[in-house]
Amino acid sequence: MTSLRGWSRNEWLGFLNGCGVSIGDGFMSVTVVMAGFAARLGAPNWVIGLLPAIAGGGWMLPQLLVAARVRPLAYKLPVYRSAAVVRTAMYVTMVLVTAFLAQQPALCLTLFILAMLVNALASGVSGLPFLEVVSKVVAPENRPRFFGLRNLYGGLLAFAAGLAVRWILASGLAFPYNYALIFGLGTLAFTFGYWVFGRVQEPPDTPQPAQGFRGEVRAIPETLKDPHFRAFLTVRLLLAAATMSEPFYAVYALRELHFPVSTLGVFVMTLTGVAPFSNLGWQRLAEKRGSRRIIRFAALFYGLAPVWAYLVGRLDWPSWTYLGVFVLSSVATQGFNLGFTNHLLNIAPENARARYIGTLNTLVGAALFMPVLGGLLADRSGYATVFILSGLLSLVAWWLCRGLRRDA
Repeated sequence: MTSLRGWSRNEWLGFLNGCGVSIGDGFMSVTVVMAGFAARLGAPNWVIGLLPAIAGGGWMLPQLLVAARVRPLAYKLPVYRSAAVVRTAMYVTMVLVTAFLAQQPALCLTLFILAMLVNALASGVSGLPFLEVVSKVVAPENRPRFFGLRNLYGGLLAFAAGLAVRWILASGLAFPYNYALIFGLGTLAFTFGYWVFGRVQEPPDTPQPAQGFRGEVRAIPETLKDPHFRAFLTVRLLLAAATMSEPFYAVYALRELHFPVSTLGVFVMTLTGVAPFSNLGWQRLAEKRGSRRIIRFAALFYGLAPVWAYLVGRLDWPSWTYLGVFVLSSVATQGFNLGFTNHLLNIAPENARARYIGTLNTLVGAALFMPVLGGLLADRSGYATVFILSGLLSLVAWWLCRGLRRDA
């Protein structure tokens, strides 16, 4: 289950890419570390909700345009490399803004968010070529094992990043240099991950006829005629809307439950420490039962996380029980990472793969701005309203997972 033997060079490079990106995500967790940084600067909840909305929505929204661009290309990797350069530059910008402008919170937040936006849009440009290249260099029957092991070892390394975050925030290093150091380490890890994937030897595709962006938009109704795609899209939209609570788990702990700031490192450690073990279970489930069952179970765990956060605050449970929120969220996220990718690649026809990926991600991208609404609701009605609504949306998604294609 955990053996890396027999992998090709390309699979190894994809694996190392996952390790680098996982470490970077540990240091620069949008919903924990960046949300904590924004809270330290005094950002209102809707701004904190904007951070994961930009990270998720910015990744997805450009992909229909990217699909039109890469469709006629025999090689997709040059597009990935170009976007990686932009992303690295934006991470460096975030580090510099944090280090030198934190004494001007409004300016610091504005420039930080703008850098995040450009980075997220560049990630959207790289995301579709990444999936296209992976689908060419990793055989369908090997994908559950590839993504499972990639997430397993990446999660172990991300746990180490969480330890470092906790140590840095508790070390006495003055604000904002503590966060600048954390973001700088994340930048190094991301840069390594992008570099190694850029060295993959990509086999050429048979170029598809260029349709242009308008052609891709006109093809959306044809894509939506596929009942399996429609069912998957519905579930994805509901789960994207349910993310409205995610950036407020850490902020709620800091602002309402009065946890010390160093606890952010513990939250990251919990998220990343649980991930490798849950990946083992998800990988085995994927190999035996397919992606549909993974998505359904993950939706259930995801809906339980905000309910747990609500109960800890409402019933005044011991502070350590709040870690259950991040356990549930991590288990669900790892299931989604494996289930969503496999399901989409398995239901998409080979000659329309880019269009399916681009259409799904563009439509779902708009729903990922729900955390902004969650922030407005939190400011007006409190965090409990956001948590309960998020749980209900996840429950509906869990129910509708019955309609997903069973053999995908």
